[in-house]
Amino acid sequence: MNQWDMTDGVVELPDGRRVRGTGLRRPRRDSPAPDFAVYLLGRDPQVPDWEYRWVRWRDFRLPDSTDQAVAALQEAHTRTESERVEIACGGGVGRTGTALALLAIMSGVSPDDAVSWVRENYKPRAVETRRQKRWVADNAASVVP
Repeated sequence: MNQWDMTDGVVELPDGRRVRGTGLRRPRRDSPAPDFAVYLLGRDPQVPDWEYRWVRWRDFRLPDSTDQAVAALQEAHTRTESERVEIACGGGVGRTGTALALLAIMSGVSPDDAVSWVRENYKPRAVETRRQKRWVADNAASVVP
């Protein structure tokens, strides 16, 4: 199994899978590269070193395509079983936290508790806007195991 050690930004989901949340504006330092990543950004980051999915999702907003975002996160959740998966936006807080809330639901967290779970286990300010919080609630049914 090729998973993350519990380092900066790594969250262990309730089903035991680990995923790294981060911001691309933060230096990687000694963190190992992911095997797969989902990037939640206004434009494609064009990362040549590993496989990734880009979801057009501008800062403080919602994804341009909910279907694309949910599909990318479902793929990420599946791949966390055997790969190092990274979820990232610019700062690693709002969009990343919103995505991690959906991953938490996929892992067994109640939709009503997903945002607070991410804030307790990842970053206290994760899921920055009311619209992001509502997006998690609106899409929970499509990812409940």
